[in-house]
Amino acid sequence: MSTRINPFCLDGRRALLTGSCRGIGFELARGLGQAGAKVLINGRDKERTHAACAKLRDEGLMAEAVVFDVTDYGQSKTAIDDVEKRLGPIDILVNNAGIQHRAPLEEFAPEKWRELMQTNLDAVFYVSQAVARHMIDRKRGKIINIGSVQSELARPSITPYAASKGAVRMLTRGMCADWARYSIQTNGLAPGYFQTELNRALVEDREFSDWLCKRTPAGRWGQVEELCGAAIFLASSASDFVNGQMLYVDGGLTSVV
Repeated sequence: MSTRINPFCLDGRRALLTGSCRGIGFELARGLGQAGAKVLINGRDKERTHAACAKLRDEGLMAEAVVFDVTDYGQSKTAIDDVEKRLGPIDILVNNAGIQHRAPLEEFAPEKWRELMQTNLDAVFYVSQAVARHMIDRKRGKIINIGSVQSELARPSITPYAASKGAVRMLTRGMCADWARYSIQTNGLAPGYFQTELNRALVEDREFSDWLCKRTPAGRWGQVEELCGAAIFLASSASDFVNGQMLYVDGGLTSVV
């Protein structure tokens, strides 16, 4: 009787997750690590990055800290080339680093627009290009870009954020168009509203929270660990013929009116 191989197993694979010291990025790192991957924790703050890495190691997971600023093209390329040489190939890239800034569009400061776009969009291009050059040589790789329900939907006061996440959706499709021929699968993971530090003000806003729970078919906020199954799927061989897609994990929010 033949032994069936688990297509979701990530044993022997190395995953770099940007902006993974806390929040969704940290939870995704934990999930990929529990599926067998060696995770590379990234952040700009050396102390915080190493502390996050140590926490995962204390849980018995394989983790390394990789400190660099994803909004700096030169830093990103140098750091990734160093990882490839020193630690081994990056098999999985999760572009998670992101920021939010809320203001009415007519009052949105240009410097805040630029900061948001540098983190949410430019960094995805910088890091993906640097990693993909190595993946192309190997003819294999997985790239997961973290989008949002705002990749599809707009709300007052967060138009620049929605614009950045909409651009991430199209960048994901473009990466598929350019890199699928090299057996690189690039897909997006788009969370709905999850209870995170970034969303703390919204969670604590009773009026908004009540509206959201009524608007969402599942009737509640998401829990960050509920994103891990989708991430493992997109990072594993189970998704080898899935490319250029956005997987919405949103309790049904984008499916109904």
